[in-house]
Amino acid sequence: MPSSLNSNSIVSIFVPLAGNQKYELFSLPNQVLPVKYQINNRMGNKLLSYSSITKKIVMALAGLFLITFLVIHLAINLLLLLNDKGAAYSGAVEFMTTNPLIKIMEIFLFGGFAVHILIGVTIQIQNWMARPVRYKVEGFSHLSFFSKYMIHTGAIIFIFLCVHFTNFYFVKLGWVNPPAGVGKEDFYQMANLLFADKFYAILYIVLMIFLGFHLHHAFQSAFQTLGLNHTKYTPFIKAVSTFYSVVVPLGFASIPLFYIFIK
Repeated sequence: MPSSLNSNSIVSIFVPLAGNQKYELFSLPNQVLPVKYQINNRMGNKLLSYSSITKKIVMALAGLFLITFLVIHLAINLLLLLNDKGAAYSGAVEFMTTNPLIKIMEIFLFGGFAVHILIGVTIQIQNWMARPVRYKVEGFSHLSFFSKYMIHTGAIIFIFLCVHFTNFYFVKLGWVNPPAGVGKEDFYQMANLLFADKFYAILYIVLMIFLGFHLHHAFQSAFQTLGLNHTKYTPFIKAVSTFYSVVVPLGFASIPLFYIFIK
């Protein structure tokens, strides 16, 4: 049966021969094919289109959920800057790790991470396969710098997440031993030890820059995927996206900067 083609395509009919060879019997325009073949072609194209759109919508929703979580996570982390010997931070962490509702939300959080990452990688691989050989001369593109390198900034953030989970979440689960002399649930002291290490602190700041690049496009792209793309409110979405992608990473970066220059 002919593959998915548009109505103006030329369809070649082949006869299979021995040794995986084939012989072209004849070619004809797609529009003269039997109607059922044309319908199958169009349905196939629509199914592929719907499948791609569905993936992007699911990824957008998961991304917006993670964007919301980042604000909560930042609010808790900023408590490290208070001069209260970690009382507020430890109290917030205890609430987040013991509250039953938060434990349920934790499942959705990790599900959001998994869905966002897996679909993002899948879409990127499909894009690469659609154009396996890059053009020698790149023409004008409406894609922004942030859009072109989303997979790269995403990969860097994923590596950071693995390190972050190893230092905190996996310690809580008992999969990784806490630092010597630190209790299993003393996350305030764990954070102090990590940010006191200048190499880790500087690396954290650099990774927050990549997070900002990733968020700048992700925020706008999510709303566009959901159909919220209009001349009336798109400028507002872009403004909020720019504000968010600057303020949130800067808020996270302020913590290691505080440990380097003040504490």
